[in-house]
Amino acid sequence: MSARPRDAALVLDERGTVAQWSPEAERLLGYSAEEALGRHVTMFLDQPLGDMESAGQITARHRDGRRVAVDAAISPLPRPGGDWNWSVRLITASDTVQEEIDAALLRALLTDSPLGVQVVDGDLRLVRLNLSGPGVRGVVGTEAIGRHIRDIAPGLIDEGVEQKIRHVVGSGQPLSFLHSGRPPADSAHDHDYLVTLLPLRDSVGRGIGALVASQDVTEQERARARLDFLAQAGTRIGTTLDVLTTAKELAAAAVPAIADIATVDVLDGVLHGEASPPGPVSKQSRLRRAAFMSARVLGALPAYDTGELVEYLFPSHIAGLTGTRPILVPHLQSGEMPADDRRTPRIRAHTAHSLMVVPLAARGVVLGLASFYRAREPDPYGEEDLFLTSELCARAAVCIDNARQYTRERNAAQSLQRALLPRSAPPQSAVEVAWRHESAYSPGDWFDVIPLSGARVALVVGCMAGQGIDAAAAMGQLRMAINTLAAQDLAPDELLGQLHDLVMGFSDEPADDPRTASARNHMQGATCLYAVYDPVSRRCTLARAGHPSVVVVSPQGKVDIPDIPEGPPLGTQHPPYRTAGMELPEGSTLALFTSSRTPADTSDRSPAAHMLYQILSSNPYRTLGDSCDAFIRAYEPTTGEGFLLLLARTRALSADRVATWTLPPDPAVVTTARTLSLRQLANWGLDDLDFTTELIVSELVTNAIRYGAGPVGLRLIRDRGLICEVSDGSSTAPHLRYAYETDEGGRGLFLIAQLAHRWGTRYSARGKTIWTEQTIPCVGTVGPGGGSGDCF
Repeated sequence: MSARPRDAALVLDERGTVAQWSPEAERLLGYSAEEALGRHVTMFLDQPLGDMESAGQITARHRDGRRVAVDAAISPLPRPGGDWNWSVRLITASDTVQEEIDAALLRALLTDSPLGVQVVDGDLRLVRLNLSGPGVRGVVGTEAIGRHIRDIAPGLIDEGVEQKIRHVVGSGQPLSFLHSGRPPADSAHDHDYLVTLLPLRDSVGRGIGALVASQDVTEQERARARLDFLAQAGTRIGTTLDVLTTAKELAAAAVPAIADIATVDVLDGVLHGEASPPGPVSKQSRLRRAAFMSARVLGALPAYDTGELVEYLFPSHIAGLTGTRPILVPHLQSGEMPADDRRTPRIRAHTAHSLMVVPLAARGVVLGLASFYRAREPDPYGEEDLFLTSELCARAAVCIDNARQYTRERNAAQSLQRALLPRSAPPQSAVEVAWRHESAYSPGDWFDVIPLSGARVALVVGCMAGQGIDAAAAMGQLRMAINTLAAQDLAPDELLGQLHDLVMGFSDEPADDPRTASARNHMQGATCLYAVYDPVSRRCTLARAGHPSVVVVSPQGKVDIPDIPEGPPLGTQHPPYRTAGMELPEGSTLALFTSSRTPADTSDRSPAAHMLYQILSSNPYRTLGDSCDAFIRAYEPTTGEGFLLLLARTRALSADRVATWTLPPDPAVVTTARTLSLRQLANWGLDDLDFTTELIVSELVTNAIRYGAGPVGLRLIRDRGLICEVSDGSSTAPHLRYAYETDEGGRGLFLIAQLAHRWGTRYSARGKTIWTEQTIPCVGTVGPGGGSGDCF
């Protein structure tokens, strides 16, 4: 065993006297060279020199009296003249143990370690290496010692790694980093390594090399990359509740990360919100192309267009659809590709050689099928690829199923909405109307055109808070309530006030059915605009509950937004609601609008109001239908946006179609009222209504004089029907009575109800008006003030 620099070395002459004493011996035993030279060795050792020749563990004496266990080794040193000196090496027992540990550590690192360990000098030449380490086992041997490290692993060691090693050698600072490359043992595939560089220094601190330790973390990195990929894909798939959009997001997430070509096909019913029963589906099931994606460099074109029926002839596709399990086709052979399938020539043209077919199933229900083709990378798909792709498709299938269920809900809501909304404008002469309505995600938007007494008309638009079928149901309830209140001829502010109280009452009622509770919640916060237009006075009265104001366009194209006091949305805060009135020239246009894209904006700066300005003012003479279409083209509603536009162009009844008289509260004027009425009917050519009109006028004027307060107003209006109105200053409500045969009176309103088509009462600040409406017989011509050939 050769002496090491740290061993205590002694030289003895033939008598055992110390001839040389090293500094290490001084440090070990405490004696200086001056004290030790010339003394016999037994002064320092308990064992005689003759017993030391075999070497081994002995006891030495320290200068301070301590006993020191040492391993001793002695060897002869010949001298000229035939005499011998003796070289003695003393090693402490602790040094021996450390030496054995160091040797075992080197063996572990350089022989048995699963880590890649290389020791390089300052010139990056290999000094030591672990021949069983990852990436070199069986490929690199001891002949690599002395060669440059890049020559040993050119696919793994690049200029960047070399710079890092030189930096560690020069700076003395360790460094760890993640590195990818191709090791000598697997030069065809990339591997990921966690590399640690440790500087090596000599006894004076100079850098003499570096230790390179690396661990193959390819599997861990792949697992982390898979998790990262799925997490990122989860944020990109399902951003909308649309089946086709979700399918496109799935294909986009897979290309080029997983596949060079990806197709997504869904069952025909899924696009309409339907679903098949849980379990496999028949191979005769109809599927439609939902998405196609190709790597840009590949430039592949789809065999089927989006929405087109897809015919499945590949055995793997049929097996995936009917077996509900993912199918791996590592090598896509000619036998797998039927010649009569239109995809076959495209697959061959783009050299797609490996295929994965994954069913799209959620909650046990099959929704479609996704196919993934590999063309550019030479390696076929493996089980890991199939597992990752299956996870991706499972997450996408849940999003597709959510979109399917939403589609079903939306279709049901739209069907309910269409059933609840007016399909055509009711007969009335006050306004010409046109509308465009797209419910989309807002099935709670509604409108109404309600004929009122006195030839008037009510225009209503509103918007429910929320979406879905519950909002549509709530809209239907609210619309019915408005129609009921409108039949009572309430002023706009009074109608909104009662509607507000009705919504508050609905909200306070307990509801055991969650659907009922949800519908009531949608009512709270609903907005509404209610306008009443009178073609006789040409006056329009409006009130609003949190809804955007109306846009008014004059016949000459001047646009204005009237200042209508804004009340709170229905069921929120505390009214009152207030009205605003204006007189409109004949031919004026009222525009009422709401959109799900923008919140209710009462200012003239909203996008909808600004667009209405431009469209309605640019050509005030175009038809209302053309104006609606022009607005939609200019507004460009986004996908899924719900909007409602109601346009109404005012008409006016000419003076010769209205006759008005003021009568004193004297029973004698009843005859005068009959005479005036009959004369007016003659002027209008309505002699066929003489008898019923004379009876109605007589009964209403008599009741007004007997039970009301003067003066008495009588008005006849020739509209689509003959309207007779009698007003007085009393607010006493009339009511229909059923008189007995022995009663002398009480049959007036009963007779009127039998003779008139409709009748009712409306109130004002100065009293009430009882009105009746009679159907005008169909005639060939009418008298002055009427048109030719009117038939109502």
